[in-house]
Amino acid sequence: MLLQKIDHLPAEPGVYLYKNAHGKIIYIGKARSLRHRVRSYFQESRPLDPKTERLVSEIADLEYIVTDSEVEALILESTLVKKNQPQFNVNLKDDKSFPYLKLTINEPYPRIFITRRVKKDGALYFGPFLPASYARRTIKLVNKYFKLRTCNLEIDGSMARPCLDYQMKRCMGPCVAGLCTRQEYDQAVEDVKLLLSGKTDELIRQLEQRMEEAAENMRYEAAAVYRDWIFMVRGISERQKMVLDGQEDCDLFGYYQEGAQLALEVFAMRGGRIVGRREFYWEDLISFDPAEFFSQALTQYYMPDTFTPKEIYIPADVEDVEVLEDWLSGRKGNRVYIRSPRRGLKSEMLDLVMRNAHMSFDTRFRILKSKGEALLKPLQEALGLVSLPRRIETFDISHVQGTDTVASMVVCVNGEMKRNGYRKFKIESVKSPDDFAAMREVVHRHYENVLEQDEGNLPDLVLIDGGKGQLSAAVSALDDLGLENQEVAAIAKKEELLFIKGRESQPLELPKESPVLHLIQMMRNEAHRFAVSYHRKRRELRDFDSELMDIPGIGEVRKKVLLRAFGSLERVKHAVFDELAPYVGPKAASQIIEHFEKGGQEQ
Repeated sequence: MLLQKIDHLPAEPGVYLYKNAHGKIIYIGKARSLRHRVRSYFQESRPLDPKTERLVSEIADLEYIVTDSEVEALILESTLVKKNQPQFNVNLKDDKSFPYLKLTINEPYPRIFITRRVKKDGALYFGPFLPASYARRTIKLVNKYFKLRTCNLEIDGSMARPCLDYQMKRCMGPCVAGLCTRQEYDQAVEDVKLLLSGKTDELIRQLEQRMEEAAENMRYEAAAVYRDWIFMVRGISERQKMVLDGQEDCDLFGYYQEGAQLALEVFAMRGGRIVGRREFYWEDLISFDPAEFFSQALTQYYMPDTFTPKEIYIPADVEDVEVLEDWLSGRKGNRVYIRSPRRGLKSEMLDLVMRNAHMSFDTRFRILKSKGEALLKPLQEALGLVSLPRRIETFDISHVQGTDTVASMVVCVNGEMKRNGYRKFKIESVKSPDDFAAMREVVHRHYENVLEQDEGNLPDLVLIDGGKGQLSAAVSALDDLGLENQEVAAIAKKEELLFIKGRESQPLELPKESPVLHLIQMMRNEAHRFAVSYHRKRRELRDFDSELMDIPGIGEVRKKVLLRAFGSLERVKHAVFDELAPYVGPKAASQIIEHFEKGGQEQ
């Protein structure tokens, strides 16, 4: 059947999908001619590399999709690879989710805010920002100097009064007619674009011109504002450590690979300055061909990103470079070039990125990873575990005098916390302050769900925040589920004693300076932090609901608006009429103020 499909393939561009005997997609590729490309895999005269040889040995079925052009095939291939993540394709994904700044130029009055998801929605995305704190600092500067709105209200200039952000001089107030013109707001948006694109020299030039014009017209306050903006932009510009004068916007890719492990480094250069870097890692590459790797990596890297530089430098020649250039040029609206320099300044910059990739590789696979994994064997020996505790799941309970009881579960894999595995629970069956019953409920609920989904996902160790009582509750829950052999331990806070299943009467006390104890404390503290943050959030929402819903005129919709605008009940209590009215209207604002004034008098 497979050979029949191969014989009848069309000689047109498209995408082919190889499947194994179980019907699972194992490889997705693109082709100028489907017939020629697919047949080449099965020609006996063609020598195959180890990866391709293994791929061909597993192919049991074939599907294909015809496209109108090679560029369409390129886009479709990347989309299908991201969706299906086949075993033999390069799957480009971050180890972490870094923040972007989103500028909603698809709206009449654009907003700016932090997001971790890039979508094709017509907005501009800048980033990713590493470290994440740089995104928060940048948006504070944008709010302070350029005053773009951060609310999600529909702007038509009909609001009676501006909100608190305008009074704090963090918004231009486009919601109220007469506070700013459309031209002024659009100019601020263009300034923000230049700033976030790294084109600070152009922005400074424009600001200096506006400052001089304001001074000539004796608008000295406006000139002083522009002066402050220039100092701010220069400060951001000077913080860029690496400068290459006279270069266009470009991205530089470098890598370092040993066996099945690989680190990919990307430097983003804007206006001659390195404004950001990004790192990707692979631990289980089947084989590595630089040309094929970069063909797939470039497509996946630029597929979700709206900004495409003029030049892209990579350390390997790519077979379908012209197709990639045509696709990227179409996205950008100008010609984009993909180059592999062999000499000169650009080659030296590429060597620098390659050296950084080598250092990132060492940090990831030799320093950080070995540090965490090196503690697993001593931890196994200290607790007397049967197997190496590669996956550890830690539970904690949080409440205030028995109310709003919640629980958390955090995950540590090979000595590293994995936030995508964290879980939070609202305790349902326990209404009194009973930590033991709450622990029994959450452990039973979680592992009952795990068993229903996949028994292979059980951890090597369950760690409980608590003493013998909490340990006993967890063990009882696991026994009810038939998990009598599950390894369980608990750590008591005061003495930092370790209670281990099967030898509860002989708690283990590790030296205070022990790295093994520090690893256990790290997991325990993270579970506690996660539980407390969830408990605090639920308590605040409960207080918010109970207090505001007692006020006439405040329903579910206005409650959500107030929560989004002010963030806490305390801020609503201390808000004045002019701060509340833009969000809930004059009548409801008066009722809110009257409600809290009465409450204050009664106290």
